[in-house]
Amino acid sequence: MAEMIEQYLVELRKALAGADPALVQDALYDAEEYLRAEMADGTDEASFAAAVESYGSPEEVAQAYRDTEVTVARALMAPVPKAPKGKVGGFFGVLVDPRAYGSLFYLFFAFVMGIAYFTFVSVMLPLSLGLIPVFVGLPLLVGFFAAVRAISLAEGRVVESMLGVRMPRRPRTAFVKGDWISRVKFWFTDGRTWTTLLYMMLQLPLGIIYFTLGVTAITLSTVGVVWPVVQLFTDYPLIQVGGYGYILQPWATPLVMFVGLLGYVITLHIVRLIGKVHAAYAKAMLVGRYSDTPDQAVA
Repeated sequence: MAEMIEQYLVELRKALAGADPALVQDALYDAEEYLRAEMADGTDEASFAAAVESYGSPEEVAQAYRDTEVTVARALMAPVPKAPKGKVGGFFGVLVDPRAYGSLFYLFFAFVMGIAYFTFVSVMLPLSLGLIPVFVGLPLLVGFFAAVRAISLAEGRVVESMLGVRMPRRPRTAFVKGDWISRVKFWFTDGRTWTTLLYMMLQLPLGIIYFTLGVTAITLSTVGVVWPVVQLFTDYPLIQVGGYGYILQPWATPLVMFVGLLGYVITLHIVRLIGKVHAAYAKAMLVGRYSDTPDQAVA
């Protein structure tokens, strides 16, 4: 049974050549799960042929996934209000772009999750390795890497929902010849496990940068909007630097407020760009590539 399912997955992977790696991961997972379930009570070629006839040939399944992907992508696409035409309209159109606000929220979310990821890895990995001599560390290490692979899927779902890039909706599977020990061995030799681990460690410094940038940009823009309004009602210098106080003249109030409002727009442009870059980076680190998958495993 194992060899027949493995061959089917190899052919399905070839049929999906050039497709989004996240789509390939989902298709391989679904196919393996279905074939395993259908052949639970039979291991002969007749049972396998019946399962394939019911599920579809690799070429048919690949085409179905490609067609479905277009339909699902359109259905999940968030409606974006039309921005005014022209360069000015395009510049201020970011104010109605949901991806810009998703990216802004992700800047702060990445900081929180970066702390959690860094703490988890820095505590559990050394602890597991240190306890290996007393035979407790090995189960902990296996559990640690299982958690890393689960986190990879969860982080991908967050990235897709906030940053809008296609990420896997199924776990990354590896159909390996042999028992569960062979599967665990594949976890340790799978490059995607280690890139996910690196991603988790780098999320803290990146989260600090994102959080600092977001807070600084929003604070400066807010000061530009609020300061002129408050200064109209008091002669006390609200801005003091180096022992000198600065009082805004009434004629400059609308100009400074405009600059502050403009700061919000520029901030959304910057965070939207950061979101696109981080989404591409997350996909490269968390999603498997299938062109270089070993012959003994379909990942």
